[in-house]
Amino acid sequence: MQELSLRIIELIAAIPAGQVATYGQIAAMAGNHRAARQVSRVLHTCTSKYQLPWHRVIGAAGKISIPKDQPGYTKQKKKLEEEGVLFGLGDTIDLNQYRWSGHNK
Repeated sequence: MQELSLRIIELIAAIPAGQVATYGQIAAMAGNHRAARQVSRVLHTCTSKYQLPWHRVIGAAGKISIPKDQPGYTKQKKKLEEEGVLFGLGDTIDLNQYRWSGHNK
């Protein structure tokens, strides 16, 4: 496995309950700010194997990336709410309040 992918796995695994990170944020922290799609690929291929908290990774606009009409949307929203993440208007998460800084890993 590529070093970038391993770093992405480590970072996703470190996001604490009640906090979120964006795909681009994880990519930048892993060393390649242009690798947001790689973060998505890692989530799709490695979540089960590494027990990653996939639900804590969201889009840059503070929204769940899964379309609302898909079952995964409701599942992700429920998991985040169970961890204390509140959703505002338009199901947006306040990144100023809930964004993980990476300092507590």
